[in-house]
Amino acid sequence: MVKKDRVFQTAANVFMILLCACCVLPFLLLIVSSLTDENTLIRNGYSFFPEKWSLYAYKYMFTRSGSIIRGYAITVGVTVIGTVCNLMLTVLMAWPLSRKDLPHRNKLGFFVYFTMLFNGGVVPAYIMWTQVFHIKNTYLALILPNLLMSAFYIMMTRTYFSSNIPDAVVEAARIDGAGEFRILTQVVLPMSRPIMATLTLLVGLKYWNDWVNGLYYVTKPEYYSVQVLLNRMLKDAQAMMEFSADPTAVLPSTSYKMAIAVAGALPVLAIYPFFQRYFVKGIAIGAVKG
Repeated sequence: MVKKDRVFQTAANVFMILLCACCVLPFLLLIVSSLTDENTLIRNGYSFFPEKWSLYAYKYMFTRSGSIIRGYAITVGVTVIGTVCNLMLTVLMAWPLSRKDLPHRNKLGFFVYFTMLFNGGVVPAYIMWTQVFHIKNTYLALILPNLLMSAFYIMMTRTYFSSNIPDAVVEAARIDGAGEFRILTQVVLPMSRPIMATLTLLVGLKYWNDWVNGLYYVTKPEYYSVQVLLNRMLKDAQAMMEFSADPTAVLPSTSYKMAIAVAGALPVLAIYPFFQRYFVKGIAIGAVKG
């Protein structure tokens, strides 16, 4: 039995190593390709060990961007503010739904679940945000459309609360004189770190990677987030290559695309390890029981 366990453990470790390599190597190849000389990349293709390195794609990106630092600042601000507001709304909706003594709990839960299946569509949403709320060409255009991003997060948080917050703890706090808001902030939330970290990561990624709202509601460059800015830069570079009057001009294409992908993904990759241990636990616990 001991020998069989060792064989199984070795096979499992090898499998996990291969699985991790399949996840890590594409990102590594992406970074290496962004640092590869354009002509070398076209001639030899993608390689982990290019024959010639170059920072030209990054230099081209920063010189052509106008103000990529401002784009990063806007994205960071929108991500932080949007994530905090989204978590507040999600928790304030999920906590009452998790209480069994809430009147009409199932009906309210159905209305939340209904929004997971049906929505008004892009055109009504555009009319509403631009004609009613007038958020076009404002920072709110990057925050409000994703503010209550998904009913799935409400259902997941509700499941976590109902499965992992004992009724006895809530009753004890209520007997001690705590009100509902104090119970939520001082009892429930400190016991819900895994699901809060999971929601922070998921919502933050949505805000960080969002470029659709910028495409729909932002036309002034001073409001471009980094994703919108990178997307415009990529389109501009492709247009310059198509209509360039000088056929001998060196314009990065493939390496430039890789550099843009690195610029958009690297901050998230740097932050993810700090949330990873809570992320797995929060997903597992929040989605097991209904």
